Amino acid sequence: MAIAVGSIVEGVVTGITSFGAFVELPDKVTGLVHISEVADTYVKDVRDYLKEQDKVKVKVIQVDEKGKIGLSIKQANRVVQTIRERRPPTVSFEDRLAKFIKDSDERQLEYRRATDSKRGGRGSGRY
Repeated sequence: MAIAVGSIVEGVVTGITSFGAFVELPDKVTGLVHISEVADTYVKDVRDYLKEQDKVKVKVIQVDEKGKIGLSIKQANRVVQTIRERRPPTVSFEDRLAKFIKDSDERQLEYRRATDSKRGGRGSGRY
């Protein structure tokens, strides 16, 4: 399996340093998750977020001419989260119908109030 930039793969953390974590990908290739790509928040110590032998999903963000692979956990998580957000919420037909009827009744009531106040004509302003 060739590692392509932009792909999301699962790997195992094999080492942790002060500047990031090494992750072994399929086909026994290793890439680096830089400390800035571990989480969306400030990361002071990688060990607060990862430990060796953790399975992680990573996004391949760079492959240089020497074969070094740059990885990102936070970008992989964003992609997964975005996919979850795109799914339509599971609302039953009965709930949708009840909401429609409620909204319809409210609109009809507002319409009746608006038209009742406009009724009258020439003599309606007299006491």
